Parts: sequence; structure tokens; C-alpha cells
Amino acid sequence: MNRLILSAAIPALLLAACAGGPDQMQVPALNVADVPRVMQAPPPHMPSDLTPAGVRAADDHLALEEVSGAEAMAFVAGENQRSLAALTGDRRYEPFRQQAEAILTATDRIPSPSFLGEGIGNFWQDAANPKGVWRRTTLESYRSANTQWETMLDVDALSRAEDRDWVWKGADCLAPDETRCLVSLSDGGKDAVTVREFDTTTGLWVEDGFILPEGKHRLEWLDRDTLLVATDFGPNTLTESGYPFIVKSLTRGQTLDQATEVYRGDIGDGGYGVSPTVYRDRDGAIEAVIISRPLDTFRSETWQVVEGAPVKLTLPERVSIFGVTRGALIFSNDEPWGLIAGRFRPGTLLAVPLAHLTGAVRPSVSTDGDPHLVYVPSPRQSLQDVRVLDGVLIASMSDNVTGKLMRFDRPGGDFPSRWRMTELQGPDNSAVGLGDSSKKSGRVFVSSEGFLTPNTLGLLEPATSAPETLRSAPARFDASTHVVEQFEATSSDGTKIPYFVTRPRDLVMDGHAPTIIYGYGGFQVSKPPAYIPEMGKLWLENGGVYVNANIRGGGEFGPEWHQSVLNENRQLAFDDFAAVAADLHRRGITSPRRTGIYGRSNGGVLTSVTMTQHPELINAAVIESPLIDMLRYHELPAGASWIGEYGDPRIPEEAAWIARYSAYQNLRPGADYPRVYITTNTRDDRVHPGHARKFAARLTDMGYDHLYYEETSGGHSNDADPVANARRWARHYVYLAQQLMD
Repeated sequence: MNRLILSAAIPALLLAACAGGPDQMQVPALNVADVPRVMQAPPPHMPSDLTPAGVRAADDHLALEEVSGAEAMAFVAGENQRSLAALTGDRRYEPFRQQAEAILTATDRIPSPSFLGEGIGNFWQDAANPKGVWRRTTLESYRSANTQWETMLDVDALSRAEDRDWVWKGADCLAPDETRCLVSLSDGGKDAVTVREFDTTTGLWVEDGFILPEGKHRLEWLDRDTLLVATDFGPNTLTESGYPFIVKSLTRGQTLDQATEVYRGDIGDGGYGVSPTVYRDRDGAIEAVIISRPLDTFRSETWQVVEGAPVKLTLPERVSIFGVTRGALIFSNDEPWGLIAGRFRPGTLLAVPLAHLTGAVRPSVSTDGDPHLVYVPSPRQSLQDVRVLDGVLIASMSDNVTGKLMRFDRPGGDFPSRWRMTELQGPDNSAVGLGDSSKKSGRVFVSSEGFLTPNTLGLLEPATSAPETLRSAPARFDASTHVVEQFEATSSDGTKIPYFVTRPRDLVMDGHAPTIIYGYGGFQVSKPPAYIPEMGKLWLENGGVYVNANIRGGGEFGPEWHQSVLNENRQLAFDDFAAVAADLHRRGITSPRRTGIYGRSNGGVLTSVTMTQHPELINAAVIESPLIDMLRYHELPAGASWIGEYGDPRIPEEAAWIARYSAYQNLRPGADYPRVYITTNTRDDRVHPGHARKFAARLTDMGYDHLYYEETSGGHSNDADPVANARRWARHYVYLAQQLMD
């Protein structure tokens, strides 16, 4: 079999991954003369001119970027027909679909709770209500074995009544009573939403309520009759990514063009658009109005509206803000930063009075250390999430990619007394997640789960040492047959890359096990242990192995783990993933014939690059909702918002490093690519479906077998309809079984 080594980095990568013991295989260094002649020439579709005009001129599939264009939809119809025949015609499809639907629509799932006034709210989907119902109950009833729910809004009924494909996208309710709510509804699952005001006391839309037309809005309640809104206010009010850069105050009864401007960024801003946030105290009174103005994907300016005028805060540009309590802003610096003495390493949890950040009060040095400091994670720890209560912080931490729960308070009162840390009790070797919180009651919902351990939901009360268990999800697959282990691979630059393996406990290490490697590696998104019931039922129960690769680009070890592979260093993230695959092969857990990879969204960059750079390591790839054409990603909505992650293809130096890995341009004839499965969604307005379409079309042009399927509704998140989602997972696992088990 002709296997091509597509990257000069692979020899060093494999040598590093395989060195260290007498029982480990030796990999010879690659000689350029050994590279097949086809690899010594540039890929045939790589533009000689990397300017945007040159890239466009070299692209023979631009018509597939027209979302609903005639040529594009004809392409989709033809590909869908062929792929459905291959996947749904498989004997395993219907059992897989039924098993997945039973899991995704099960009525004994844990209803995800949120605090709603004096009670609990929940959005629920099942087989009877695939669009879902928004409902509520009391905390006492939620605690009970027989919870009594009251439906407030039935999205299925609304969709039928209005003949629209409505998809629930959440509700924002005005504190403290939370009876007036801004409900966001998406047509078909897009990120863009229509907003309507709902009254939970009547169960009706407010007659003179706020209504915002479809858009990617950023909005907050200021008071019962006033909103802060960032949206499309007309011509030249959106950035090139399609996000707003102007914040206005909208009074009840006004149209958008009558709203009063509060803050203005610039049309050239990057990121996801200017965003207002209103922070309130336990009684619902406003503590601070903060506006974030993104400069690119990760850098931003932070402003506070003081007496109606914006005042810039002296915060780092890379910052994660969690809330405000008792006049202090709670945040984590994502770059080295200090206010009075020294500099805090990235990822530190800080609490700084807003008056110190506006310059209204000059901060002073304390002999007892910096009073702004809350907690500094160790090198193998990272702050994952924080809930800000009244003078108390609840934080979830990652410690070598497993979860810890911590409480911080000030026993001496408010600033400048020092923060005290208390580690709270929780399960070992699990991920810990923070749910909704209530400043008024001081309560926080806490969840925990592991690869083989179903989710447990707890309620953390003020001053308690452990969450009270409210619900435990039933097991959805037989976990007794498998074990979980954590290993490390060595990447091309020597960095240790952790990964989890969930495998049959009696597995013979002879390389025969069908194995899926999942990876993401971007945007500082961590991938901790997770209970994935459909994967367990459809894959683990059939003898499969599941691997979770914690490659760089994520947030597992803080901001630096992410920032080490930005822009020109992106190749290192791909090397990390390949190192994990090579390490699995070296250990005998699996082999290239039995190895498949899965990634979606940014993970689609990862999987498409792995396919083109290292086909010798894999025999399957599920490439879902992907970015693939990285030389044109900024041209496809909302691609330009991610320039801080990948670089700007309009700049020659940056186009050059992107061109080295962009999979659409790096396909080559004569390579031994596996039959891959590419899938996306017509209604995806976050990652344009043109990426997936064009990649599939080019594979066809070059004679490579593949499967392509495009769902026509649901959007990027794939959460619009659990019944449709069951079909999606059945297609995934049929394909993976065909490639890795047959």
C-alpha cells in the first residue's frame, strides 16, 4: 500500500513519540530522496499567487459558496443521495438510529436547571416535543422524585401556528423578579435570531413588547423599559465579519433607528462584535455596565459606562471577565499583567475594584501581598469557569485535565482583605462543570461526569463543603467492559501531550482495536472527560476504543497552552494530534488500519489537515461543520472574526504559513487518502457550508472516494431537533464501523 509522508515534521514527531525504551520501535529518519516524486512538487491546486485575488482566481468551485445557489443545491442533492444510500442502507443504520434516538429523547434525562425568579426554569426536548418546551417548577418540586412542571412556551406549537422552523436559542429575564424575558428564536437553527418579549406571569408575548428582527444581536436589560442593544442598525454598522460595533439604548416603543448611541467601536474591529453586559447585585440593582470592544478574536478593550459616558478600563487586552461583586471586577488575565507591583502570570484569578481600573482611586501596595490576587494556578492547572456571588466566588479548575471545585471568600470583609481558598468535595477523575447561579440565594448548580460515569447534578448551598446531589443520570451503556487511562505523547517539539483512552478492559495490545481519536485544539476550549452516551452505546458497546486528545490550542493548561499554537505556530497543534495517533500505534492499542479521527468546526481544520498531512496514520475521518479552505476563510461569513486564531490571509507572510496546511489547496494526486466522511448544514451561518462542499467537490475531481452529506436545517450547533440528531449520529457511526470494523 502506498503511504505518503506529507510533512517534513513527521520523522521528528515519530522519533520523539517512539523513543525512550528498549521495547519501543525505532523509526528511521526520512531522506528527501525517499519521498515520492509527487510529493516533491507543489500541490496542483496551490495558487502561485496567494493574494485574495490570486486565491479566488485559482478556485474552480466558487459557485459552491452560494449557500442556496442552483449549482450548489444540485451538488448537495447528488452527494446526499449517494451518501445516504451508502450509510442508511447499511444493516447497522436503523439499530444505531433507534438507540441514539432513545438516548437523546429519554424522559429520564436530567432536566438542565436555571434559576428563574423564585423557582427553576428548564428547556426540554423529547420525542413528543422535538422543538422543545420552556417550562418551570419550584426548587422543592425539582428536588422531588415527581417534579411537577408548568409549560410556559411550546416551541413545537409555535412553529406549527406560525409555519416557521423555530429553534429555541434561550431567554434573558430581567432581575430581580425575572418575569419579563427576551426570548431568542432562530429560523432553522442559525446563529441569527429574532427576539420577542415574553411575560412569564401570563404565558403570553407582551403586547407592546420589545421585538428585534433577525440578526446576531448583543442585548441586555437596563431596566424594565430600556435595553442596551448592539445589532445591525443599517448600512455600515456591521464589521466585515457581520457583527455589530455600536451599542445603543432602546426604549420601549422606539424603533431601532430611534435608539440613542451609548458606545461606538470601529467598522474595522474583529472578533464577535461589541457586547454590553449589565452586572447586578443580589437585589437586582445595577453594580456596573461593562462594554467589551473586540479588536480581534482574543484581544479587546473593556469600557465601563459611568454616568452615561464610557470610560476605558486599564485591563489587559487578553482578558476573561466573570462578573462584579461589591464594587470589584472579577477576571482572569490571559496575558502577563499587573496593576501595582509585579506581573501576574496568565490565567490568574483577580478581583480589582472598578475604581482602581477607571483611575478614580489610585491603588496602593499592601505589605500583606497584592490584595487584588485571588488565585494563581500551577503550571498543570487552569481556571475553567467562575460564578460570582455576593462576596463569594465559586470556581471550577482543571488539574491535569481533571476537575476540582473551589470556593473563595474574604473572611475579613471586603477589599483590601485577602481572599481565602477552600477546596470543596467532589468526585475523583471527573470533569466538574458550573451551571447557573443565583446571587440572591448564593446557590450554584454543579455537575460532574467522566467517560464512563454518567452526569450527576448537585446544588451548592452557601457555606457548605460539597454540593447536595439532586439528580444522577442513569447509565446509557454498559461501562463495565471498559476502563479509562491517561497517557502522554511527545510532540514534534518535545512537548508532552496528554490524552485519555477509553478501551475494553481485556483488550489485547496487538493493534486490532477500532479507535476514534477526537480532537479540537483551538480557541482556548478545553476538552475534559465527558460522558457521551450515544458514543458509548454505538461504539464502546461494539468493542470500540475512544480517545480524547488534549492537544495545544485548548485551555487545558491555561492561556499559554492555547497561545503557543496561534498563527504561524499552528502546525504544532496538528503535530500534537499526529503524535497521539502514533503513540496509540506504538502502544499496540490500535493501528493505522483501525484508526479514525473525528472533529467538527475548528476540529474540521484539524481533521482535514491530518488527512492531507498524515494519511499513513488513519483509515477514517469524520470532518463535520468544518473550516477547510483556510486561504479564503476570512471571505466566508463569519470567518474574519477568527483572524486572531489563524492569521490574516490578506497579509503575504501570514498567507504563506496558512498555505502550508490549508487542506483544500494541499490535496495531491496519487496519495493514499482514506475514504472520508464530510458533513455540514445548509443553515450553518457560523462556519460556512462552502468549506465542506468545495473539499468534497475537489476530492471528486481528483478521483478520491468519499462521502458527503449536508443537512438542510439545524444550524451549526446540531441541537435543533433530537430526532434529527439521532440520524446524524447513526450516520457517523455507520461510516466509522464500515471503515474501522469491517
